[in-house]
Amino acid sequence: MPSMKKILFLAMAGSIIATSCHKTDQAPEADTNDEVILHAWSWSFDTIAANMKDIAEAGYAYVQTSPANTCFVGEDGGMALYSQPGDSIKGKWYYYYQPTDWKIGNYLLGSRDQFKSMMDSASKYNVKIIVDVLPNHTAVDHSAVLPDLDNAVGGHDKLFHANGLTDIIDYNDRYQCTTGKMGGLPDVNTENPDFQAYYMNYVNDLLSLGVKGFRYDTAKHIGLPSDPLDSLAERNNFWDVATGREEVKGVRLAVPRDSLFIYGEVLQDRNVKEAEYGEYMDLVASNYGHALRNVLEKADFNADSLLTWHHPVDGKHLVTWVESHDTYCNQHESADLTDEQVRMGYVFLAARQNGTPLFYSRPAGSTRENYWGNNRVGARGNDEFKHPEVVAINKFRRAMHGQPEKVTSSDNGAVISVERGKAGLVIINISGQPQAIDIATTLPDGTYSDSLHGTSFEVKSGKITGSVAPYTSSILTR
Repeated sequence: MPSMKKILFLAMAGSIIATSCHKTDQAPEADTNDEVILHAWSWSFDTIAANMKDIAEAGYAYVQTSPANTCFVGEDGGMALYSQPGDSIKGKWYYYYQPTDWKIGNYLLGSRDQFKSMMDSASKYNVKIIVDVLPNHTAVDHSAVLPDLDNAVGGHDKLFHANGLTDIIDYNDRYQCTTGKMGGLPDVNTENPDFQAYYMNYVNDLLSLGVKGFRYDTAKHIGLPSDPLDSLAERNNFWDVATGREEVKGVRLAVPRDSLFIYGEVLQDRNVKEAEYGEYMDLVASNYGHALRNVLEKADFNADSLLTWHHPVDGKHLVTWVESHDTYCNQHESADLTDEQVRMGYVFLAARQNGTPLFYSRPAGSTRENYWGNNRVGARGNDEFKHPEVVAINKFRRAMHGQPEKVTSSDNGAVISVERGKAGLVIINISGQPQAIDIATTLPDGTYSDSLHGTSFEVKSGKITGSVAPYTSSILTR
C-alpha cells in the first residue's frame, strides 16, 4: 500500500493543461547556502523592531536595513518615498544614500538609540542584521558634509578623489568608474587613510551593537589593487581595510571577517572585475536576476538560461534576487512584475542549492499602476514577505541542508521543478494557466496530500503526477 505523505502545497482549483519535462541540471557542489535575507527597504528601525517576531517566524536569517548613516536632509525633511509635483508630503527615499557624516542615525529611519533597540529585538529573535553602507560618495550637495567628517579627513578638499567631481562618461573605463562622479554623487577618496579610519570607526560602532554584515553599495566604483590610481591615492587598499586584512591608523575591523556576511553591489557589465572583487566578499548576481525576470515576464523557462549563474564567481558566494530596490525604483525595470510573479521567482531561488536569496519588500499598498503605494518612508512594506508560500520555501531551504539540486522544466516552459536529492521537490507554475505535471522524481512511491487544500499528488515508479494552479508553487518533502 502507498503510504500517505504530508506536504505543503499552496494552490487553487483550475482546469488542466498537460505538460512533460525534459531539461535538467545537476549542481556540482555538495554543500548549500541555507540562509535568506529580507530587504526591509525603507522600513524604519522602529518598524523593523516591531515586526521582528514575524520576520523570524517567516524563516529569514538576515534583515538588511537601508543606510543607517547621517545623511542629507532633502525637501525640508519630508517623509514621502517619492513625491511628485503637487503632493502635500514631499521627500525621496534616496536621501539616505547621500552621506554627510559617518555616525549612526538619520531623520528618515531613526536615531542611534532606535537602531540599538532594533538590534536588541533582533537578538531576542535570533535574527541577524545587515546594514547597507556606501563609503564611495557623499551627498550631491557636498557642501552639506558635516564638519566632523571634513575635519577627520584633513579638510574638505581631502575628502574627494582628484577626479571625484568629474562625471563618469564611460562606466567601462576603470579609472573613470572608480574615481569619478556617479549620478551627481561626488566620489570620495576611499584610499585616504584618514577617511578609512573614520569610516571604520562607524563600521565598528555598528558591530559593537551586534550588526552581523554589510551590503556595500556601488562597490564596483571603489578601486581594487589592480585598478588605476587616482593622483591623491598611494594604494588602492580600501577593500583590504574594510574586510579586516589591514589596519589603518590603529583601526581594524573589530570582529573576525569570517563571522560576518559581507557582499558588494558589483553590477555586471563589460570590464568589471567580478573575480577580483569576489576575493574580498560575496557579490550580487545582477545578470542572473535579469535572466530570471525575462523568464517570469514570458512565463517560459526556455526564454533565458537559468541553469548557470551568469557569473564567474561560484554560486555559493552570490546574492540572488528577483528584484532589488534599484530595479524596482529607478527605471522601474522590475516593477511591472506582479506580486505573484515575484513570489514564484523567489520560490525558485530559495529552492535552489546555492546563492543567498534576497526578498525585496515592496511598498505597502503598491500596485502595478501605483509603484509607491502608501508612499511613506519608515512604514512596513506589503505582506508579501510573510506570504505562506514565502514562509514555506524559506523553511524548506533550511530543511534541505546539503542536498544536491536538479532543476527541471516542462516542454512549454510553464513549470519549473527543483528537486533536492531524495528529500524534497518544489514545483513552480510561472504561468497564468493551470498546469498538469508528469515529472520524474526520486521521492518514494505514495500519495502526497496537500495540508491546506486537500489536493493530492501521486508518486509511482519514479513519476509524480498532479496539477498546479496558476502562479502557484508546491513544496513537497518526504
